Amino acid sequence: MSDGFGDKARIGHLYPSGGLCDYEIQRMAPNGVQFLTTRLPFRDTSIESDKAIIANLEVHAALLADAKVDLIALNCTAAGVVCGSEQINRRIEASTGISAVNTIEAVLAGLAAVSARKIALLTPYRDEVVAAEIDYFASRGIEVTQSRGKPCATPFDQAMIAPRQWLNLAVTLRGNFDALLISCAGIRVSGVIEEIERNIGVPVIASNAALLWYCLSRLKLEDGPQSYGSLLAGKFPNRPPCPADRRES
Repeated sequence: MSDGFGDKARIGHLYPSGGLCDYEIQRMAPNGVQFLTTRLPFRDTSIESDKAIIANLEVHAALLADAKVDLIALNCTAAGVVCGSEQINRRIEASTGISAVNTIEAVLAGLAAVSARKIALLTPYRDEVVAAEIDYFASRGIEVTQSRGKPCATPFDQAMIAPRQWLNLAVTLRGNFDALLISCAGIRVSGVIEEIERNIGVPVIASNAALLWYCLSRLKLEDGPQSYGSLLAGKFPNRPPCPADRRES
């Protein structure tokens, strides 16, 4: 019986410095899977900050390597959109010798697992970041049919949005979409994912939940938690591609 220590897996967690929700992914993680967090400089939610967050990526990743983690995950959805997931992974892996993943990579894999080509999008992003994300998905053949949000100037403000505000926003969505993406690792949403799915009738891909699912899949850990949406519960068992199959489009 696992006691919550990382006896099944230790995952290095690179997380924005101004964010408050690094606990969310540990909250959802199965017993025995431990996330060890090192923070990356990130004080506002601009495109410039999304680029700057990886300026000294190798230094921060090396701190996680000291803990002999099994995998390193950079958890900032917008940074992956703006900087490119392959570049992020390549730099981490080259500096540590440890396999790396990131949030936008996990989100794309989650959307593929639920066969989503048309999505609705909820974010706490500034308009410039939303536009960049919509373009990013369009370049990968995924149409954002509608986008709504609560724009925030700082990651601290993003975390201050009450979880039920995301539920209230989600139930106002109308039209045809295959899945709802709630994009941002810095918001409190894990506790309402299942309720949102019940209300809107399609899968919800939330950044932290998608990253956890992706990490568990990469580490070949079969038992996902049952209380945080259909993706983690294993209702869509399609595994993400192995590292050799990943390509930046």
